[in-house]
Amino acid sequence: MQQKLHIKVGDTVKVISGESNGQEGSILSIDREKKRATVEGVNLMKKHQKPNAANPEGGILETEAGIHISNLMVVHNGEASRIGRKADKDGKIVRYSKKSGEEIK
Repeated sequence: MQQKLHIKVGDTVKVISGESNGQEGSILSIDREKKRATVEGVNLMKKHQKPNAANPEGGILETEAGIHISNLMVVHNGEASRIGRKADKDGKIVRYSKKSGEEIK
């Protein structure tokens, strides 16, 4: 069974600890086994690339590396907030911001 996470692909998140502390970006992918997420423009690393058909020049490329999900907080209405789950009127489970109490779409 897949573990429930407080983040989803496409969420805007803020890094709360580590080298990239304070940076914000949207989630590109999530690795549920390792509990790591790739965030756009955060935790950049340099990768040495040999020339190939896709990149004939080769060289040093900057790509995003994974960051542990415990170091991420969802940003809702411009503020980082913890996330909770509750049933809405139809009985469907929805995420909500614990800071404002509003539902997160």
